[in-house]
Amino acid sequence: MSGMCRDAAWLASACEGQLVGLEGTELVSAPVVIDSRKVSDHGCFVAIVGENADGHDYAPAAYNSTEGLVVISSKDLDVPHIRVQDTVDALGKIAYSYLREIRQYREANGLPFDVAGVTGSVGKTTTKDLTRQIFASQGPTVAPQASFNNEIGLPLTILEADNDTRYLLLEMGASGPGHIAYLTDIAPLDVAAVLMVGHAHMGGFGSVEAVARAKSEIIQGLRSSGVAILNADDPRTMAMAELAPGPVFSFSPSGEPANVRADDVVIGPDGRASFTARTAGASAPVQLQLVGAHHVANALAALTIALVVGIDLQAAAQVLSQAQALSPHRMDVHSLSGQLLLIDDSYNANIDSVTAALVALKQLAGKRRKVFVAGQMLELGDTSEQVHTRTAELAHEAGVSDIVAIGEAARPLARRARELGIATTYVDDADQALAMIDQIVADFDAVLVKGSHSSGAWRIADYLKEVRA
Repeated sequence: MSGMCRDAAWLASACEGQLVGLEGTELVSAPVVIDSRKVSDHGCFVAIVGENADGHDYAPAAYNSTEGLVVISSKDLDVPHIRVQDTVDALGKIAYSYLREIRQYREANGLPFDVAGVTGSVGKTTTKDLTRQIFASQGPTVAPQASFNNEIGLPLTILEADNDTRYLLLEMGASGPGHIAYLTDIAPLDVAAVLMVGHAHMGGFGSVEAVARAKSEIIQGLRSSGVAILNADDPRTMAMAELAPGPVFSFSPSGEPANVRADDVVIGPDGRASFTARTAGASAPVQLQLVGAHHVANALAALTIALVVGIDLQAAAQVLSQAQALSPHRMDVHSLSGQLLLIDDSYNANIDSVTAALVALKQLAGKRRKVFVAGQMLELGDTSEQVHTRTAELAHEAGVSDIVAIGEAARPLARRARELGIATTYVDDADQALAMIDQIVADFDAVLVKGSHSSGAWRIADYLKEVRA
């Protein structure tokens, strides 16, 4: 797939921008990017104002080093450009127009095309990765890198597609009300899957009920003929069925009545699940390569998405049984030197994913000493102290003997862990954790690393993988 091929006039029209120093015939035939280091000839650089950098500072260099275009908003720059009011908004408008034209082309030529979206408090990225591998076995597929699931990542993913794309798979995240609605305005969906409603980003919502309302925006973002896919084991998710404009399909990891369910679930000694995927008229065995019982739900969601777009159950199950984790720091299990077992689940954390990770630690550790490197969990709002305290209790139930708690928000975790008799070290940041982790971790240990990405817990996982390779 070649990606976008449009001229400057089209881009300016799509994003309601103004051509400055451009004729309009300049061609963009390389990727649209927000990182000036990745601009290629005939590409397009969109200058985003971020927390740590302003893309406008790099726009002149991006233009001068390529034969591409730059899209800017906030500064007067002495290079030809497309000027807009807001570059993030412009990126979304470009993606919207581009996706609409791809759909029109596919429909006019009688070619199938499905846009599928995935959301949920946990499991989005893994489900996306599993679905991506099923889709790719059947036809040209575009899906996000890592967890490109916001107002910047989603448009960039869309702009990687072209007229040959059979499946466009999108991950949709939210840290507040209206976020997913904005994403579905850019990309109306043929298929929308909600995995579960949990406690992620509570600081932006205030309650689990508010989280549910936000996640339901993906169902309301379906096209009139779109299909909703819901987790039958989660009442808050199933309640969204009434919002669906068309058919609703359900999946049940626990084997409850649903369109797709898991029967005969077995968790092996290596922590990997096997089960029978069953529909009303067919069944297929699945042997997951991913570690953790919670991946049964992710796998079933991926299977259901595949079935809805017309992929055979047997073919999808076969791909699932070979599928690997594509995104880093997500239940990534390593056997390191000194028989150290590392469970790297450090990309992000909330109470639901922490619970699943500690269950996996308990199962995989065997007779090893269990060490929990616990980065602080952010965006929890008023529930932060309660969640961190509960995390210490879950660690105690899992038989954890040592905890390294990272970050101010993790102080309640450290305090409760000490009360429970767990050897606990509190540090202010990941740098301090790195400085003393070798004094805590020993040969034959089982180490779980978990925390919000910004806690830096992932750095400890990367360090252990490097020094214990």
